[in-house]
Amino acid sequence: MSWLYLAIAVVFEVAVGIFASKANGFRHLGWTAATLVSGAIGTLFLSFALLTFDVGVGYAIWTSVSGVGIVVVGALFLGQRMDWRKALGIAAVVGGVVGLQLTGAA
Repeated sequence: MSWLYLAIAVVFEVAVGIFASKANGFRHLGWTAATLVSGAIGTLFLSFALLTFDVGVGYAIWTSVSGVGIVVVGALFLGQRMDWRKALGIAAVVGGVVGLQLTGAA
């Protein structure tokens, strides 16, 4: 169940990144509210996941996978460029997450 909680937390954290960019420096109230609510829900589900995960491992996986998710969503739907350097960075992050999981912490 902790993996499901972590996955939900990642989805909401990706939403935070997208909504925050739309909030335009918190000048648009609706997007600002969506950013704050998504952040709160993501943090709530992260806290549920951390009941099982070591805090360092769970938090690292959450932030890393969320960061990759935001880059991928930006490239696929927001017209942002994906080049070999970003792809290399994503591969490094994925390798780090796999390495953390191999510690058997969750």
